Amino acid sequence: MAETIKKILNMLNPFGECKKYRISLWQCPPFLFVLMGLIIIGVIIATYFIATLRIDDPKIVTLIVLAMAAILIVIDYIITRSFERISEASRMKTEFIDIISHQLRSPLVNLKYSLEVLISKKHGKISKKELEYFKILDENIKIMGNLINNLLLISRIESGKLPFKKQEFSLSELTKEIILKFKPFSEASNVKIKLKAKKNLPKVFADPFWLRQIIKNLLDNAIRYIKQKGEVEVKISSKPKKLYFKISDTGVGIPKSEQKYIFQKFFRSKNILKYQTRGSGLGLYISKSILELMGGKIWFESKERKGTTFYFMLPIKK
Repeated sequence: MAETIKKILNMLNPFGECKKYRISLWQCPPFLFVLMGLIIIGVIIATYFIATLRIDDPKIVTLIVLAMAAILIVIDYIITRSFERISEASRMKTEFIDIISHQLRSPLVNLKYSLEVLISKKHGKISKKELEYFKILDENIKIMGNLINNLLLISRIESGKLPFKKQEFSLSELTKEIILKFKPFSEASNVKIKLKAKKNLPKVFADPFWLRQIIKNLLDNAIRYIKQKGEVEVKISSKPKKLYFKISDTGVGIPKSEQKYIFQKFFRSKNILKYQTRGSGLGLYISKSILELMGGKIWFESKERKGTTFYFMLPIKK
């Protein structure tokens, strides 16, 4: 009895259930159930009035209304249950990723520490060949660490637990700082980076830590996907209440048939895979999610073998 009362109370409180599933109101099964219930009531009333205008026999009118109500209720139940299963599966997937990522983190940290001790030669000399293997192992540990960090970040984003500390700061100064740190990588890749930022640009209102990660990801992709000598151009401009960031490269581009998948998790285009370029396919999904949480927007233009341009917009004021 108590369980039945609890279920009824949950049905009457769609906001609580939506919080449990960690999804928006328009995707939440209890809310959709209530909404469709109201629609059904409206349809039944409309059916009754239409039927009474065309049919004189009240019994036939009643049967039509009851039949319509029964059909709509069945449809409502099927749709709501389907959404409920999808929402529950999504919640369990997010929790699974979170748990697995945390569980993987500890042994990976221990492995990294043990490897550092071996490389330091504190426990005896190591041969040149052994050192090469240790460096390969260290590089792969870093790759695994980045993947785990990205999975944890996605889990936080999807559960609404990502911390934000918004403040006003100079986007052009932040970009200059990032480009300077990327200089050794760009020079080694034979890529020239240009920055064009208008003077006296207004300050952007966002979280500098997360925005730094987004710009680093976009710049890293732009350099990495240029396979020969090339150029990356960054432009920062402003419009009323908004600041615009544009980054263009002369890289391999994205095939038109695959462009609709570019912001999906784990997606990597086929022309990138043939170059064996490293990556998990999570960076753009994370960038898009964080920008949207900060009130911004990201989009792109691309032509295969000619290059890609990414844009993002952020609000200037609070």
